[in-house]
Amino acid sequence: MAVQDNMGARAPRASLLNDPVIRGIVYQVLVAGAVVAFISWIVLNTAQNLAAQNKTTGFDFLFRTAGFDISFTLFPWSRTSLYWEAFLAGLLNTLLVAAIGIFFATLLGFTLGIARLSSNWLIARVATVYIETIRNLPLLLQLFFWYFAVLKAMPAVRQSFELPLDIFINQRGLMVPRPMPDHEFTWVLVAIGFSVIATIAVGIWATRVRTATGRYPSAVVLASKVADAIVSFLVALLAFTLLGNMISGVSGAVIFGAAILVAILSVTRLAPFSRAAVAFVFGLTILYALLTAMFPDVPPLLVAAGSALAGLAMAWISFERTAERPPSEGRFPLPLLVLIAVGIPAFVYWATGAQLAFEVPVLERFNFRGGVQLPPELVALVFGLTVYTAAFIGENVRGGIRAVSHGQTEAAQSLGLKEGDRLRLVIIPQAMRVIVPPLTSQYLNLTKNSSLGAAIGYPELVNVFTGTTLNQTGKAIEVIALTMAVYLTFSLLTSAFMNWYNGRVALVER
Repeated sequence: MAVQDNMGARAPRASLLNDPVIRGIVYQVLVAGAVVAFISWIVLNTAQNLAAQNKTTGFDFLFRTAGFDISFTLFPWSRTSLYWEAFLAGLLNTLLVAAIGIFFATLLGFTLGIARLSSNWLIARVATVYIETIRNLPLLLQLFFWYFAVLKAMPAVRQSFELPLDIFINQRGLMVPRPMPDHEFTWVLVAIGFSVIATIAVGIWATRVRTATGRYPSAVVLASKVADAIVSFLVALLAFTLLGNMISGVSGAVIFGAAILVAILSVTRLAPFSRAAVAFVFGLTILYALLTAMFPDVPPLLVAAGSALAGLAMAWISFERTAERPPSEGRFPLPLLVLIAVGIPAFVYWATGAQLAFEVPVLERFNFRGGVQLPPELVALVFGLTVYTAAFIGENVRGGIRAVSHGQTEAAQSLGLKEGDRLRLVIIPQAMRVIVPPLTSQYLNLTKNSSLGAAIGYPELVNVFTGTTLNQTGKAIEVIALTMAVYLTFSLLTSAFMNWYNGRVALVER
């Protein structure tokens, strides 16, 4: 019986539509064609509508006179300014709110995230209540609260609350001294930039030597001890000077001698007690000044007693944290870095003879003269965005810390590291790879949420450009396109920076 050999026969060719590669290409071409057709329809339809209304497109309106006022700008503004200057004013106001809000929201958020995991029951519960309450209230409602219920409820100008450092707050906003540097102060600004770079370089170098050898360089340790004494002297001098201003009859010699004593004790085993004393003086004087200004009808003795209790609490916290510090040879040379960051600009300030005067706001009949007046809209928007965004950042930080294996904490404990050092050296660096991605989203949200300032009258980009400029010019397409381009640029730049930072802190697989 003959057997037919089919080994050499070809398999039937599959249909092109069943080929996944060809089918994928077809789908992509169809989707791309649909998108192009949709965009073309929008453009043509818009052009026909504009032609029917005898309207033209273009950005020539940016060079016309605006003819309206802006309540708050970072550069001189008048009705004769141009529309592109209005765009710039709104842009700078938005950047101002975003920069300040991101800075303070990050500090407050990290504090809340760590506090929520604290072993102290009261601190953990307070942080939990704050986060859960703020996260579940609409941001716009919170802005209305801070603006109408808090700032607008402040006293009139003549009954302004006087805060320390010649700062006043009333219904019209916050009045702060205006810095007035001379021409020589430019060298101080250059020195500040140089000192920041030097501080970062010294910190990185000392950390690398510690990683390689197990200890910080001897020169850094010695310089850090000297810097610790100098910084302690300066901080104590400031604290005792504030106390001398509150208590009459204290001479300058006594204040200077007390500061010298604190500096000497800072390099001995009695350092925890000296720092606790300085913390007590700071807590007492600052809180006493704040409470006296905000509640002038409260008896001074009662205010002093409350301030003293707060000072004792700060002294106890300072004593516990200082007593837990490792020996100076094993501590991060923070005093040295602080001295570099502050000492170099201070030396240049003294050597060049630069002057930095402050124009203090002075109350006249109907308003303050001099200083810088921060409108209540700016204060409410910054405060509201900071409080709101910090609650979400706190949850991100808590989740990042929880993501670190508990074995890392046990290993740090076995090495004898205290709780603060465990967080700073072991837990937080590993948690950052989990914290950074959602942290980027919160930065973007804060920047975009600044557009809600239009609801309380703050002249940010949406209020000035998309609101007033659009209504006066009728250039809806151009105005909206520029505004969208600004927020898109903000988002892309922020994401690019945070992605670069995330790449630096991410763990490298081996």
